[in-house]
Amino acid sequence: MQLNSNPPPIRTSFANGACTIYMPPTLTVDEAVDFQGLCHQIFTQHPTGLERLTLDFSDTTFLDSSGLGSLVICRRFCHDHQTELLLRQVGSQVMLVLSMTDLDKVFTIAQQAPKETHLPARPVERRVIATHPSVTSKAKRAMDIVGGLTGLTITAILFIPIAIAIRVDDPGPILFSQVRCSWMGRRFRIWKFRSMVVNAESLKNRVKNEVEGPLFKNERDPRVTRVGRFLRKTSLDEFPQFWNVLKGEMSLVGTRPPTPAEIAEYEVPAWQRLNVKPGLTGEWQVSGRSSIKKFEDVIRLDMRYQENWSLLYDIKLMVKTVLVLFTKDSGAA
Repeated sequence: MQLNSNPPPIRTSFANGACTIYMPPTLTVDEAVDFQGLCHQIFTQHPTGLERLTLDFSDTTFLDSSGLGSLVICRRFCHDHQTELLLRQVGSQVMLVLSMTDLDKVFTIAQQAPKETHLPARPVERRVIATHPSVTSKAKRAMDIVGGLTGLTITAILFIPIAIAIRVDDPGPILFSQVRCSWMGRRFRIWKFRSMVVNAESLKNRVKNEVEGPLFKNERDPRVTRVGRFLRKTSLDEFPQFWNVLKGEMSLVGTRPPTPAEIAEYEVPAWQRLNVKPGLTGEWQVSGRSSIKKFEDVIRLDMRYQENWSLLYDIKLMVKTVLVLFTKDSGAA
């Protein structure tokens, strides 16, 4: 069945109030954009009466973060229209990506076909990880381990004076943790020295968001404590994240780690920023993170990092970060 005179290059079939979409062999940004457009078209033409949408992955052997994003967006469409969503014939490659990001617990997945069960695991793993060369770079990982250990040593030395300052200024926990999203959207718990009042989250709706898009930032956020402003100005609040770097959840250099609430609002192209690990620093840090007011600028900087990445480029960004810390415009708002 054709949805219009120029159907997207993804096959569909309709029968008895149900639709099946036959997913393409690869689901990267171009195919993911087409898939999202197809889903939007289907629900526009069938606003009611579509009981089930089935995604057939028989031919699909690879998807990146954009592909994952399109699946999340499709699930959102189905939820809004009260349509059951089913994934079937999910092969080992796709299942590995879904399980890494815990999406196998979110989607209803039919048992994969027997012909898929004999696929070797090792080539699958290499294929999945090939979203960006920085993810598989042993030199980058070695630098992260050395940097993580060094950073944690400095953090241990500074912990007591910082902890005392935080408690005297605003009694409460020393550390603040929050769930963020790493490579391919994998969730992890990030750690920082607390720079806001204890009930900051409950006060968030009283603070004006000065950034366009899914990000939230206020240059003079009243929830930030006096000590917190100093910690942010010097980036000392970020030091506990060296633990995340050592664990491999983050890198010394990468993209800004988003929250699950942020990526829930992403369109497909924005998911490309999750093809690399988030970093303690990156393009956004050395380009004036406090002055960035548009989400599209964050995406632009993240994509520039991915395009220009090399080990030398990482080192250059770390040097720039140190220099930025000594300028008046350093630190987060």
